[in-house]
Amino acid sequence: MESAFATQSTLRPDQVAVLMIEQAVLKHATRYDKIFFKAVLAGIMLSFGGLMNEIVQSGSTTLNQNNPALVKILGGFVFSTGFVLIVMMGLELLTSNMMVFPMAAVKGAIPPWGLFVNWIIVTFGNLVGSLFSAAILVHYSGIVSSEPFLSGIVQYAEKKAVTPEWHQIFLRGIGCNILVCLAVWLASGAKETASKLIAIWIPIWIFVAVGFDHVIANMFYIPLGIMFGADLTVAGYIRKSLIATYLGNIVGAAIVWLPGVYFYLGDYRHPSLAVAHTEGVDLEQGQQLNIKGSQGSE
Repeated sequence: MESAFATQSTLRPDQVAVLMIEQAVLKHATRYDKIFFKAVLAGIMLSFGGLMNEIVQSGSTTLNQNNPALVKILGGFVFSTGFVLIVMMGLELLTSNMMVFPMAAVKGAIPPWGLFVNWIIVTFGNLVGSLFSAAILVHYSGIVSSEPFLSGIVQYAEKKAVTPEWHQIFLRGIGCNILVCLAVWLASGAKETASKLIAIWIPIWIFVAVGFDHVIANMFYIPLGIMFGADLTVAGYIRKSLIATYLGNIVGAAIVWLPGVYFYLGDYRHPSLAVAHTEGVDLEQGQQLNIKGSQGSE
């Protein structure tokens, strides 16, 4: 049966809320090795955007002195490319899963333990991809082996994990994932490529330009800075930045998904996975609950 969503150019908010749950169901039913390697690729893709941001912000020395706000705006603009790649390829990013999995868990579409299993797998997958990019694609490749890029990378890492207080990093993590989850929500509601790109680009552009903290982006920025001699240890990064940003991102996601459940999913009931399979729903191919050709996961 053809989906009722197929004739719409943009999904309504209540339809997007249902789609968020369906994405979580699909992810939960996917083999763990696929989830992990999708997460690795997501870490790499996000690092491409992070590297673009580093190049713009580190290489614009004169502009930094005369118009630092413009440099932040340009850096945020190019960083968004990494998120576009992740969403359009249907990869696994922790911060968006911080929204879709709790929505599915509270509505009984997946068991609560599925949330923690996914977050653990995706966290380590994103970390592997980010560290691979920082070490192999950037540090050892020598593509930023001269000034002002070296100093800029070090200063950026220290600005993320040394200068601010723990509570400031935590609060920046909240702001970040409000915008990331909004980007995912808006992109999922769009039905064609140009609309998806715009929906992703604008919120991500904002969070980078204003200086919020994304736990996975920092898995690239800060280890890369440490590799280039930042005044920071791995233990210090984990204690001060990684934990604070991780928790802040969880809270930021909740600020988006809790209203989504409250506003749009009060009467929603999800059939069990067993019923879905008996009705011929192919979760592995992403055709669930008659939402054919629905948006890819992110």
